[in-house]
Amino acid sequence: MAEWLYEDGIGEARAALVAGDRILAARIELPETLRVGTVARARLTEKLIATLDDGQEVMLDRAPSGVTLGAAATVEVIREAIPEPGRAKRPRARVTDLAPAPGPDLLARITASPYSVCPLRAHQPDALEAAGWSEVIEEAQSGEIAFAGGALRMTPTPAMTLFDVDGDGPLDQLAVRAATAVALAIRRHAIGGSIGIDFPSIAGKALRQQVAAALDAALPPPFERTAVNGFGFLQIVRPRPRASLPERVRDDPVGAAARAALRQLERIPPDASNAMRLRPAVRERLESRPEWLATLLRRTGRAPYFD
Repeated sequence: MAEWLYEDGIGEARAALVAGDRILAARIELPETLRVGTVARARLTEKLIATLDDGQEVMLDRAPSGVTLGAAATVEVIREAIPEPGRAKRPRARVTDLAPAPGPDLLARITASPYSVCPLRAHQPDALEAAGWSEVIEEAQSGEIAFAGGALRMTPTPAMTLFDVDGDGPLDQLAVRAATAVALAIRRHAIGGSIGIDFPSIAGKALRQQVAAALDAALPPPFERTAVNGFGFLQIVRPRPRASLPERVRDDPVGAAARAALRQLERIPPDASNAMRLRPAVRERLESRPEWLATLLRRTGRAPYFD
């Protein structure tokens, strides 16, 4: 039976849905995230842009009727900000009559799922790492995903997330295995929106249907897809309420490395040295966030030493 492992980390919350010794889904949430389901007061500052009372801007799904520029409104966030090179996509919202309230955080969302939740503590054995947390983060950062007899290259772009398939052996068998691997990766990394898969060219409609069926069997709904065309390309569209794991860790790699270092520091035994050698940029990021270091001191009773 699968269960969620949850960790209230310093600077980020982490969760992994684990079955046996395998991570089925990995999630990271930053505390400053304007979460889906948040209802907040705002003012209409452009035709399709509202500014919340705290200064954050959201893009409205449609122009509200009867609301003039500068007028107050209440909005509900329906999609979180999506990191992109250059400029992130604003959170998306809609006008609502609901009362202001924060949206559910990562812990609340996984608690509401059909699976049990196991909170993790730093003094316990590292169940998250034992399930392959570092390997999943490395997949998200590098885009390189291995599967039996082949490999995927995952590339997030502003338009869609692309998967390129490479491997050995008969192309039809490779494509079927790749279809399953892609489906598992989509779930594991919370990839939504438009997704393109470049399979090896497969001759014959029946074989292309077999590839599509393998993907359907491994990818939980909801989603829509095309057929595999004669060039081996298939497109999927899934809901995209939040950034994917690759988008999250690639948006701020220095911050991701700093939070990973804090995770390591928090788990160092009391009788071991807590000195750590870090890249200058990572060290500077940690030193620029005294609240992170104060939380580490409170939790461990020791200040870290950076070589």
